[in-house]
Amino acid sequence: MRELLEAVAAGEVTPAEAEARLSGYATDDAGRFDAARETRRGVPEAILGEGKTPAETASLASTAVETTGRAIVTRTDADQQDAIREQLADDYPEAEVWVHDRSGVVVAHAADFEGPDLDATATVVTAGTSDAVPAGEAAVVAAEMGATVERIEDVGVAALTRIVDQLDRLRAADVLVVAAGREGALPTVVAGLVDTPVIGLPVSTGYGYGGEGEAALAGMLQSCSVLSVVNVDAGFVAGAQAGLIARAVDAQTATSRAADGDDGNRSG
Repeated sequence: MRELLEAVAAGEVTPAEAEARLSGYATDDAGRFDAARETRRGVPEAILGEGKTPAETASLASTAVETTGRAIVTRTDADQQDAIREQLADDYPEAEVWVHDRSGVVVAHAADFEGPDLDATATVVTAGTSDAVPAGEAAVVAAEMGATVERIEDVGVAALTRIVDQLDRLRAADVLVVAAGREGALPTVVAGLVDTPVIGLPVSTGYGYGGEGEAALAGMLQSCSVLSVVNVDAGFVAGAQAGLIARAVDAQTATSRAADGDDGNRSG
């Protein structure tokens, strides 16, 4: 405690960073940022852009970079993206900022930030181009958790040859996120063809009876293939689940390698 207070007094640690270390969160005018979530849960904290002003979003993004070295802001619009860029350019001019235009996710890394690097692959699959927004959110989150992310696009069940052509890539993945709207059939089909964990991501595309993702969600929940399902358009949750599975795969791989090394030493 004393060392932390002395570091604050010396200007080596900011008050927000000290608060995050002591309480697990940091507070600014826009709200509280859970700086300890990744340590506690394995999932990085993200800032939801929806419902926040550009100034609030930018302020929280700056607090995130200050306390964790990284900011992930989801579902942003152009005004929020501009505000985040401007705020971070002032506060952390050496930070790198990426805007994933299709998914609306903004990611920023401080100059000295080093994220996890997992020996595991998360493959994100879309039934159609309209599913790209929540699927893109899932891909960003899984990548920020350290997984190698691959994408397979536009392989919906209206032409089954499209998904059959990708079987080798699907089976090579450690975890799959499969996004689909309308009746949501693609995750069921994929889950029947692979021995990989499948996370169904229903998307609010489609129209008429059961539109806005309702039929897709119901279809995935009623799947006769074994898969997990997240809520409609819940790309962040799907990506986080994929990241957690990737982390478990990475840990198992490391354990197996260590055991192989031990066996080799004993036999030698």
